[in-house]
Amino acid sequence: MTDTTRREVLGWLAGLGAAAGVGLLAPGRAGASVSVTALRGVTIVDSAGTRPNATIVLADNKVLAVGSCDLPLPRGCTVLDLAGKFVIPGLWDMHVHGAYLERITLPLCLVNGVTGIREMWGVPQLYDLRDRIARGEVFGPRLTVASTIIDGPHSTLPFALIAGTPEEGRQAVRDAKAQGADFVKVYSYLDRATLTAIADECAKQDITFAGHCSNHVPLGDASDLGQRTFEHMYGLSLATSSAETELRQAIADLPLDPANSFAWFKQVLEFERRATLTHRRSKAIQLAKRLRRNNSALCPTMVAMRVYASPADRFANDPRLKYLPAFYQDFWRDGLKPWAPVTPEEIKQQAEFFKRRMDQVAEMHDLGVEVLVGTDAGNPYVFSGFSVHDELELLVEAGLSPKAALNAGTRNGAVHPGADANLVVLDGNPLGNIRNTQRIHTVLTRGRVLGPAERRQLLADVEKAAQEPIGAVQARCC
Repeated sequence: MTDTTRREVLGWLAGLGAAAGVGLLAPGRAGASVSVTALRGVTIVDSAGTRPNATIVLADNKVLAVGSCDLPLPRGCTVLDLAGKFVIPGLWDMHVHGAYLERITLPLCLVNGVTGIREMWGVPQLYDLRDRIARGEVFGPRLTVASTIIDGPHSTLPFALIAGTPEEGRQAVRDAKAQGADFVKVYSYLDRATLTAIADECAKQDITFAGHCSNHVPLGDASDLGQRTFEHMYGLSLATSSAETELRQAIADLPLDPANSFAWFKQVLEFERRATLTHRRSKAIQLAKRLRRNNSALCPTMVAMRVYASPADRFANDPRLKYLPAFYQDFWRDGLKPWAPVTPEEIKQQAEFFKRRMDQVAEMHDLGVEVLVGTDAGNPYVFSGFSVHDELELLVEAGLSPKAALNAGTRNGAVHPGADANLVVLDGNPLGNIRNTQRIHTVLTRGRVLGPAERRQLLADVEKAAQEPIGAVQARCC
């Protein structure tokens, strides 16, 4: 580790003060002050490696300095002695629904060290929330928001924007850009011509697109079109199957009842299950080359897929339900009924299917494909904030090392001067056991220090908010 000198620290503070128009907590300076906090004696664990017995200096939500335990500090600096603790960059959940429940979703993310989220179904209310968080009017994680979901005819989603022609797809992209979406969200029923038009229009509008792998377009082809992320492992088993040609023809020949489009979707999933039985390493290698070349990533949301592959009552007594409005329990129970396996044979098949999909995610990672941590929070028994740690554990169970899983969860973040001061202090080493990401001592974000007492209070406030009418929990957080 290269130590930072006192002069360098004061130099950074001077630059910060000049930019903010304020005085400094430094010798010989008067007036208003920039609050400076130092974390001393920690072990930093990030994408750059492991740095023991370190000091991190923070001010104005920026990392000002990183050095050894005896790093000189400016006068008046608040020092947190954290010997024996571990510091990781703030976590990201790259697949979230429900940010509109501001008094529940946002604090649950923060207390769990999730300082950034990607909301996967955008509406104007969420674009406004994103901007209010950025301005400091609402205390919450950094929010990146999709367009409304764009899907083809016969979508299973009642409120999706239907694009049945290439021109409708192009107009949907232009509208998303004008409304303020950070990226375009595509879905399962788009045909090849419309997805191709969406991709072309996204390039013209300088906006990326991400989402489901269309059931009508192979995963590799969608990657070649420019799709940035692929959610839920959809399309992966087909793309790596020696029987892909036959299975895709079966999908093309599959009749679709517009009155029950979910039955068609469920049958496609059955074809995906069968595809895992004919997995070929050589096809996986070729697919990985395409994904790497196109900078496409996988966001497997294994924690959600595990629920859908399990009996409906497996997670019904999760104690974290107390942090959600009561209607969620009914909504989740009813929502699982069409998905959940029932018979012993179905339960066994779905468990094996889930395990094979996990193996394929680990294989793609080993072949150099980027894997993102996403949970699909808002779906049955997938909890904002908490389930990020469940997803990390599942990634390790799949075969990733704790370090690789942590890099996925922090988006390869590193603690260095100039970085945003989104940090999580842990009581245990996550490289020794990934479950130690759940042993959170303190979260630092947006210039605030959420120590044990502050985190307990936030959780108590969320539990109380969950008992209030739905309109009340949409009020501004914190």
